[in-house]
Amino acid sequence: MTTFAEPATAAPSTAAADLLTRLRAAVAAHPDRPAVHAADGSLDFAALDRRTAALAAALRARGVRRGDRVGVHLARTLDLPVALLAVWRAGAAYVPLDPAYPAERTASTAADARLTAVVSADPAPPVPAGVEVLRPDAAAPGAPAADPAAPHPLDPAYVIFTSGSTGRPKGVEVPHGAVADLAAGLEAIGVYRPGPSVVAWNASVSFDASVQQWIRICRGDTLVLVDDARRADPVRLAALLAEHAVTDLDLTPSHWQLLREPLLGAGAAVPRLLMGGEPVPERTWRELADGGIDAFNLYGPTECTVDAVATPITGPGPHLGDPLPGMRVHLLDERLAPVTGPGTVGELYLAGPRVAHGYAGQPGLTAGRFVADPFAPEPGTRMYRTGDQARRSPEGLLEYVGRVDRQVKLRGFRVELGEVEHAVAALDGVTAAAVTVHEPAPGDTRLAAYVTGPAATAPADLLAALRRTLPAHLVPATLTVLDAMPLTPNGKTDHRALPAPAAGAAPADAGGGVEEQVAEVWRTVLGVPEVLPTDDFLTLGGHSLAALRVVHLLRRKLDVELQLRHLLDAADLAAFTAAVRQAAAAGPAAARPALTARRPAVR
Repeated sequence: MTTFAEPATAAPSTAAADLLTRLRAAVAAHPDRPAVHAADGSLDFAALDRRTAALAAALRARGVRRGDRVGVHLARTLDLPVALLAVWRAGAAYVPLDPAYPAERTASTAADARLTAVVSADPAPPVPAGVEVLRPDAAAPGAPAADPAAPHPLDPAYVIFTSGSTGRPKGVEVPHGAVADLAAGLEAIGVYRPGPSVVAWNASVSFDASVQQWIRICRGDTLVLVDDARRADPVRLAALLAEHAVTDLDLTPSHWQLLREPLLGAGAAVPRLLMGGEPVPERTWRELADGGIDAFNLYGPTECTVDAVATPITGPGPHLGDPLPGMRVHLLDERLAPVTGPGTVGELYLAGPRVAHGYAGQPGLTAGRFVADPFAPEPGTRMYRTGDQARRSPEGLLEYVGRVDRQVKLRGFRVELGEVEHAVAALDGVTAAAVTVHEPAPGDTRLAAYVTGPAATAPADLLAALRRTLPAHLVPATLTVLDAMPLTPNGKTDHRALPAPAAGAAPADAGGGVEEQVAEVWRTVLGVPEVLPTDDFLTLGGHSLAALRVVHLLRRKLDVELQLRHLLDAADLAAFTAAVRQAAAAGPAAARPALTARRPAVR
């Protein structure tokens, strides 16, 4: 049995029913209701129950016990939810191991997690010697034994590894009670509807956003598992949502910018949007609020079980909202004293039943981020230091400002890059904004801003507008207009991939031949200063979302019908440019039916 040495958190609320208990109730009440739709088929609740029971019995037969950790090394097929539930039914915690990750990264994560077993379709997954390997269709001899007793609220439910500032990923261990309380909290405030819903499972299982998506099967909802190929193609994703009448879609604001045209243009009902993972830009907030689109803004770190604060995207501009039932939000200064007054910036600390156990195997790091809660109604509880900065508006709304660890010093002034980004993003015509520090010469440190947006074509005018609202030391020295922000594989702005200001993208209506426009889009999306005809997209750091943005931007620039396969099948930039020319010769995009991708995108 895996032990956990870090201090235990307070037991989550006993009012939240265990999710496996809720799943059994859903199976009994609606055995024939669809439970999962995936690219390789569908399962109703009765079939899901049979398959998870069989795999859980096989795990127990191979020595898995309560509190152990089991790796789940599976693609987005029907096997994935079966494996996750089977691990829980065996009494263990699951550790997601994405098959798309490099083998070295997977092996390192598996070693740090101290796995007892791994469920994988690969006969030789990259895990340490001695770890039991089971196929997802494994079964123990004879009839499956009864499940162990329901898990204790403090028993670990999963360990998800996130990036660490030291270069070593951190395994966040979350207990069952916290996950059950997450579902109950989102139900209580109306994010989850009372009746059965059809939910798109959009996020990778390696990211914590996936938790609040896939656990909805335990309350009787139907999951539509979005495979990588359709997730990376807005047209195909919109068609999938319509095919299954999806009612709920979780995504980042950056992903919405790519999906909005095919989704809104199709004329079908837009699912309820659950936005998280990054701040919602002012322009996106206004589009959703003014357009009457049903949407919620969800905020929370992995260390507090996905979501801790939520609000409908309505009314005034972007804000975080109120804590979910049971959670407490503290806005504190460096001395852990509450900040007061509108506009005063403090750091967000979160406390309550969804605070994680800590970082598996890293007690020192745990102690530094999970600290004693001096405001708790009872002693012995902890709060999590998020590293996020926020403030109260004059109306009392909680507004996100930026990150503590993105604080810089310029000419003696302390500058929070998030504050500058917030101001730039609020400018008319700006869709998205990013701000970094640029050093054109040794010792000459300046702020560099990057924007996207249909009206963001006059950098001088935007800078003049900033000078009217910001102190001089907060106004960027340069402002570069990009066709698109470079993104990380999980859809967030990749600040490290932003080009140097001198190599920034031209306005969206810049001229130039096809070769130059294709190369310019590659430079913008990949965040590189130069590309050669012999360069390969993946070698330059491209991934599925980056490929999608290339295709999306060229469709709009050149009015051509491009598909992901044109980019992913091309050996280099020259070959892709030839494919773009061929597509252009076939006529405008609107004149032809859409093609489908022949193979899934890579991440």
